[in-house]
Amino acid sequence: MSVQFPPSAAPRSAYPVDVLPAPVRRRLLELADAGRPLSAYVYDGDVAAGRARELRAALPEWAAVYYAVKANSFPGVVEALAPYVDGFEVASVAELELALRAGRFQGHDAESPAAPVPAAPLPVVPVVAAGPAKSVPVLTALVRAGVEAINAESLLELHRISRIAVAEGVTARVALRVNPAEIPITGALLMGGAASQFGVAEPDVPDVLREARKLPGLDLVGFHIHAASGNLDAATHAAYLRWCVEWSVRTARETGIELRHVDIGGGIGVAFEGEEPFDVGRFGELAAGIEPPAGVKVILEPGRFVVADCGWYAAEVTDVKTSYGESFAVLRGGINHFQLPTSWDIVHNVAVLPVEKWGEECPRPTAENTRVTVVGELCTPEDTLLRDVLIDRVRAGDLIVFPYAGSYGWEFAMHSFLGHPVAERHLL
Repeated sequence: MSVQFPPSAAPRSAYPVDVLPAPVRRRLLELADAGRPLSAYVYDGDVAAGRARELRAALPEWAAVYYAVKANSFPGVVEALAPYVDGFEVASVAELELALRAGRFQGHDAESPAAPVPAAPLPVVPVVAAGPAKSVPVLTALVRAGVEAINAESLLELHRISRIAVAEGVTARVALRVNPAEIPITGALLMGGAASQFGVAEPDVPDVLREARKLPGLDLVGFHIHAASGNLDAATHAAYLRWCVEWSVRTARETGIELRHVDIGGGIGVAFEGEEPFDVGRFGELAAGIEPPAGVKVILEPGRFVVADCGWYAAEVTDVKTSYGESFAVLRGGINHFQLPTSWDIVHNVAVLPVEKWGEECPRPTAENTRVTVVGELCTPEDTLLRDVLIDRVRAGDLIVFPYAGSYGWEFAMHSFLGHPVAERHLL
């Protein structure tokens, strides 16, 4: 009987070092030569911008691409994306401030979105906001900034937005986030159709909208349906897009809402080992056959898809150990810097970048032509990033580098556990 491995433990060989672009290798070796233990992210903003341009160019004019800042909030990356996306999706005041600075939206104080709104109406800021537990300070900042839509998660949140807007003397644009009863697609991680903290359950939507229409500070513009994630099939995602539009049109008609806004969330997946990448061109061709009503903007919120391959996480090998016949590469870093492989149990392979300099007056631990488990510096066995990868050679002082680390990397990590320094971040 064959042994079944979880994805993170399936036997594989490490990537060859030339999978790392030459500028990335040079920058990492420069950092390694600085004389301190290295653990760092390196980002290439041009790679992210190219992915955003590709998606934007493939889509019809009625579609808009809003970058989900949560995927990578490094200012240099967000600024590199700003010219090539139609807006941003944010989930906090910090992300709102970052989006305003990167977009430099006319008429808004990017340094202080929470400042009082002037009497003259400001232009609508191409920012949408999400999150299941938006606090009153967050909602206040969003209202004052004049964002394009606040994706409201509940009736209570709608009441709070209305109260804040009335106090500010403005009207807040709101889209109701919906948790649909059924999602007619397969092959993706579904985020709807079951009990969840996200959005309003579909059976409750008519009652919630009925109450919301009585609130004086709201302009109900449409719906937010983020019900799929990690989808690598273009035809399936186009079908999901069509379904979101048709559902929104039908529900708006039935509930008396003037539909102007349909937000389908993100959901485009990132291909790792053995997976076929998402076919952007095919997705665009299929999307072109969808016809939203005139005046309806359809927003896509890609995050991970846009930035996954613009980043590399590198950590110095502080030791190479053998225990009961198994080899371990111990990193200056781990899930306190890069938690994604462990949390999501995804295939996230590595390359070894040799560092020839060895300044210590003692033997240099080495493992050659053997399977190695890559672990971090934390005092827990959960700090394991990759198991049993076949490596030609790894030595203490070399760098282990994770490609495709541009999304949910630094932002998603356990920075404070044990109090080690956080990973550095650098832009090429």
